[in-house]
Amino acid sequence: MALSSALFSGISGLSSLGSAMQVIGDNIANVNTVGFKGSTFTFQDLLSQNMFTRAGTSQVGRGTALSDIVANFEQGSFESTGNTTDLAIGGEGFFCVREDSSDSVFYTRAGNFRFDENGYLVNPEGYVVQGWSVDGEGNITGTTTDIALTSFTSEPEATQDVTIITNLDKDSTSNVTGLENFWDGTATTPMASTNYEYQSTVKAYDSLGSTHDITVYYDKISGSQWEYIVTCNPSEDLRTGFAATDEEIGLLARGTITFSDSDGTITGLTMDRQTAPGTWDPQATTDINAEGYYTFQTDFIGGTGTTQDIALDIGTRWNGTTQVPDSLATTQYASSSTTVYQSADGYGAGALQGVDVDVDGLITGSYSNGQVLPLYKLALAKFQSVTNLKKEGGNLYSETRQSGDAITSLPGTNGLGSIAPNSLEQSNVDIANEFVKMITTQRGFQANSKIITVTDDMLSELINLKR
Repeated sequence: MALSSALFSGISGLSSLGSAMQVIGDNIANVNTVGFKGSTFTFQDLLSQNMFTRAGTSQVGRGTALSDIVANFEQGSFESTGNTTDLAIGGEGFFCVREDSSDSVFYTRAGNFRFDENGYLVNPEGYVVQGWSVDGEGNITGTTTDIALTSFTSEPEATQDVTIITNLDKDSTSNVTGLENFWDGTATTPMASTNYEYQSTVKAYDSLGSTHDITVYYDKISGSQWEYIVTCNPSEDLRTGFAATDEEIGLLARGTITFSDSDGTITGLTMDRQTAPGTWDPQATTDINAEGYYTFQTDFIGGTGTTQDIALDIGTRWNGTTQVPDSLATTQYASSSTTVYQSADGYGAGALQGVDVDVDGLITGSYSNGQVLPLYKLALAKFQSVTNLKKEGGNLYSETRQSGDAITSLPGTNGLGSIAPNSLEQSNVDIANEFVKMITTQRGFQANSKIITVTDDMLSELINLKR
């Protein structure tokens, strides 16, 4: 009876060590698998058999069995890539992905994602990455959803402010009196070059993304006072009440600029807006916008509700009491008239050119109009017991009752790791360690096989007792 038990003890060792070698082989086979987590194993002895000896009852072991196979979730090293949608997690957490044909959500450390032909961010098996939609400020809205590019165009934004900073030559002289009187919107050249000292043009956008030239003409009145007019292309002036036959078409505003005699900085500014041909609306300080700038009105579209107020910034703003020059402001110095700086906010429609992800998981789109717009924020999940997650293959895990429910939150919050863009987490398998385990497992298997052969020889001797 005892000899037969020895056979079965050897068999249990062979079986357990064979399973251990399978774990080692799986680890080594996945040494280059993205996000793979190697497994470790432990053995335990089987329930011992009671034996009666002269000293009383004693116990003899009946072999061994695998006690547990546990995934090792230590951080793997990062490999840099050239793809912005290759992502790695630095710290705790899993990416959440949804099976395309169901609502089942799985979890993975492998962040080799791509956008498919339908605009969905997916892993190589087609599972859709989950995240939150965000508003224009990057704040999350609603619940987790599929990350998908549903629009590849950035909407245009109408211009609300134009900035034209110039130096106007102190030594220039007056060319005309009443600059607006020399504008002729019906002429091929609405303003003759002999009627002004200097002009500067900046492009503005309407609400549909088209560009329009806004030109400011300057002429000296006398001393340190200048006059200016704000104009646009007469053919693009679609304000109500203006016709192509009106000489004033394209004439938007007029005003004066007063400089200090001592240092050439602005001390005074006025503006009148033209609301109808020959009708001027003087702008009081109460008409200044919230930033302290006068505004003029345009209509480049000619529809209902298409008028557009644009603020003119020449480097000075009303502070409630007086005009205060900005650090960069229009001046009157004894040098040639020139444009120092000009810009306009707003932009036209833009096409999506690329997608980026930051360490907080914010996915932004870069557009051809220069805009960088927030699109989504990645969702990460963690579990109370990651070692009890179920391996599903394809670098995927699913939750179990033993792992607990997924706790979903933003990267960098609630104990979750941060995102490393342009990177992939490599397998955490240590080949040297696996080879050592392979050697000891092989020797253990060899020793257990000897138990069977030696026991077989002993049984043969027992049978040969009777010849």
